[in-house]
Amino acid sequence: MARKMKEDLRTPDEIRADVPPEHAAARTPELHAYIESEVLRKLRAEHHPINISVDMILSFADNPYQVLDNEEMDELVQSIRERGILTPLIVMPKPNDTHVFELISGHRRLYAAQKAGLETVPAIVCNVSRDEAAIMVVDSNLHREHILPSEKAKAYKLRLDAMKHQGQRTDLTSAQVEQKLSVEQLAEVANESRAQIQRYIRLNNLVPELQSLVDENKIALTPAVELSYLTEDEQSNLLETIESEDCTPSLSQAQQMRKLSAQGQLDMDAVFHTMTKPKPNQQEKITLAYQKLPVDKIRRYVKTEPTPQIVQDFLLKAVEHYCRYLDRQKDKGER
Repeated sequence: MARKMKEDLRTPDEIRADVPPEHAAARTPELHAYIESEVLRKLRAEHHPINISVDMILSFADNPYQVLDNEEMDELVQSIRERGILTPLIVMPKPNDTHVFELISGHRRLYAAQKAGLETVPAIVCNVSRDEAAIMVVDSNLHREHILPSEKAKAYKLRLDAMKHQGQRTDLTSAQVEQKLSVEQLAEVANESRAQIQRYIRLNNLVPELQSLVDENKIALTPAVELSYLTEDEQSNLLETIESEDCTPSLSQAQQMRKLSAQGQLDMDAVFHTMTKPKPNQQEKITLAYQKLPVDKIRRYVKTEPTPQIVQDFLLKAVEHYCRYLDRQKDKGER
């Protein structure tokens, strides 16, 4: 019995290391990418799976994770075709419906099994509360190698809400203490700082289009947190400006828009002005470009000593004359 308990508490890396060499190919993509919580490991150790029709299993209603149909999914489908499902799914009975189950752990495997043409999948049925199921759903993917910021945002909020429900109190002071403790517990489980957990949760206040820009690394996390304090209309105005001007906000721009929003002054004009104003780092790059111009070549055209200000004035006039030349050439071509 002691041996069994020790195995139940092994780390995910220890579990993967114990896969026999002849099954080494099975370590990826299913075992390598799949890391589960201690609770899920105990469930699988203590319960025997049964075969359940794929048509009887529904996705967990609040599942925060996306199931992507990509190259990794193709590999998983191939793995399941060759070896079957190595790790049973975990499901819970759907309330008031004895013939349907909600999926707690194994959303990618279920989708891959359907693509592979399987009619049934091995699954462990557990009777847990909604909050317990929510925590298990989050934990089943919490340490996955690739998790999008929007997925973390939804997962952390889902788990935090479930933890608060489990230890809910009625007085305000206790509720505030409970909130702090819940965030600290979540931070420990997720291996994130308390502040980072709160940053990710703020992303839930962004409209989906801005969340996508964060997922695509077009907007960094810290500016995104500042933007999460804008109203939905203000965020829509920002999106329109991002699309029309082909730009994304820096941290200083996001902070400025949050400040204007708090003052009730962030209309479309204010968003446009903030987003189109040259960024300090852009201005610095232009100054550096002047300094790197070869002085000997500049002296061929500038008769006086080429100071930065003289070079700047000269270049601006040169650009102006060249633009006029292009306009004249365009007029000739249209005649």
